[in-house]
Amino acid sequence: MVAQIQKKLNDSAFIRWSALILIALMMFFGYMFVDMLSPLKSQLESSLGWDSGTFGTYAASEYFLNVFCFFLIFAGIILDKMGIRFTGLLSASLMVIGACIKFYGMSDWFIGSGLEQWLGSWWVALPATAKMSCLGFMIFGCGCEMAGTTVSKAIAKWFKGKEMAMAMGLEMSIARLGVFAAMWLSPMVFEKFGQNVSAPVAFGAILLIIGLIFYTVFVVLDKKFDKQLEAAGELTKEANEEEFKFKDLGKIFSSKMFWLVALLCVLYYSAIFPFQRYAPDFLNTTLGVENGAQLFSCFPILAMVLTPVLGAFIDNKGKAASMLMVGSLVMIICHLSFAFLLPAFPYKWLAISIIVILGVSFSLVPAALWPSVPKIIDNRILGSAYCIIFWIQNIGLFAVPILIGEVLDATGGYTLPMVIFSSFGVLALLFSLWLKRENRKNNYGLEEPNIKK
Repeated sequence: MVAQIQKKLNDSAFIRWSALILIALMMFFGYMFVDMLSPLKSQLESSLGWDSGTFGTYAASEYFLNVFCFFLIFAGIILDKMGIRFTGLLSASLMVIGACIKFYGMSDWFIGSGLEQWLGSWWVALPATAKMSCLGFMIFGCGCEMAGTTVSKAIAKWFKGKEMAMAMGLEMSIARLGVFAAMWLSPMVFEKFGQNVSAPVAFGAILLIIGLIFYTVFVVLDKKFDKQLEAAGELTKEANEEEFKFKDLGKIFSSKMFWLVALLCVLYYSAIFPFQRYAPDFLNTTLGVENGAQLFSCFPILAMVLTPVLGAFIDNKGKAASMLMVGSLVMIICHLSFAFLLPAFPYKWLAISIIVILGVSFSLVPAALWPSVPKIIDNRILGSAYCIIFWIQNIGLFAVPILIGEVLDATGGYTLPMVIFSSFGVLALLFSLWLKRENRKNNYGLEEPNIKK
C-alpha cells in the first residue's frame, strides 16, 4: 500500500513520455505554422504584391510584441506565478487567435473590404494584407514563444531526476518535424486549393486548434500529478505561495552564466530561424530550381534523429559545454559554404549535404543549451529565466529578418546575408568558449551527466 501511495505518474515511463508527446505535438503544430509561408515567398510577391522587404517585415512581426511590449518578460512571471497549466492553455489559445487573424488578412473576405482599404491608406509601402498578417503573426508569436518556455518548464518538472535532456531533445525533434512538414505540405495545400496563399494558413490554424486540445489533455494529467506530489509532501500550498518572488529576478540578471547562455542563444538562433524563412528562395535562386522548399526539408531530419540521442548522451555522460562549441563551429562552416562554395558548384547533392550538416549543428546546440539552464538557475524562477532568454533571443529574431530583407533588396543576392549569418556563428563560438571556461572555474556541472549513478 505504501509503495502504491509513493508511486507518482512520472514514475511510469509510459505516462511521462505520453505527457511529453501531448505537449510536443502542440509545439509541432506551432513550428509548422511558423514556416507555412516560407516556401511561398515568390507566390506572395506575385499574388499579394509583397517584396523581400515586406516578407522580412512579416517574418519579424512574430517577435514584435515579445520584444517591444516585453510580453515574454510578463510571460515568465505568469508562468512562475500561475504554473504550466494556465500558461500553456493561454499560449495555445493565443496561437489559435493569431492564426485566425492571419488567415483573415490573406483571405478573400479581407481583400477588397473596407478594412483593407483603410489599412492600405497609410504606410503604403507595406500592403494591407501584410499589415493584417503581421498583426496575426504578432499575436501568434506571443503564444508560440510563451509555449516554448512553458514546455521547457513542464519537461523539467515531469523529468526531474530522470531523462530530462533526452526528453527536451525529443520534444525539440518532434517540434522540428513541423518545419519538414511545412516545407512539403504548404506548397501542396497551395496547389490543391487553387494556388490560394491563404489555404496553407487555414490548414495550419486547424492544426493549432488540435494542439490546444492535446494540451488540455496534458492539463488533466498534470493536475493529477500535482495531487500526488501534495500527498507525498513534495508540493504544498505554502510552497506554491513562496514559489516565486519578484525580487528573485535580480538573481537572474546578476548571473554571469545566465548572460553567457542568453547571448549564445540569441547569436546562434539568429543564424538559424531567419535563415529558414529565406532558405527555400535561396536554394531556388542559387540552384535554378523550383523545389527549394523540398530540398531544405532535409534540414530538420538529421536534427530530429540526433537531438534526443545527444540528450541521452548528456544525461549519461555530460559534456554539454563542449557540445555548444562544436555546434557553433559546424554552423559557421555551413553558412560560409552557402555563401561561397554552393554558388561556385551549384549541385543539388552539395546543397543537401550542407543542409544536413547544418542539421547536425541544430542538434548539438539546442540539445546542450536548454537542459543547461536548470543547472544555473533556481527552479522557482526557472520559468522567468527561460522567458528572459527567449526575450533576448526574440530581439535577434525580430531584427535579423528585416536586415536580411533590406540587404536582399539592396544587393539582389544571398552572398552577404550568408556572411552575416556566419558572423553570428563566430560570436556564438566565442561565447561558448567563455561559457566552458566559467563552468570549469565555478563547477556548474554543465560537463557532468544529469542522471547520477
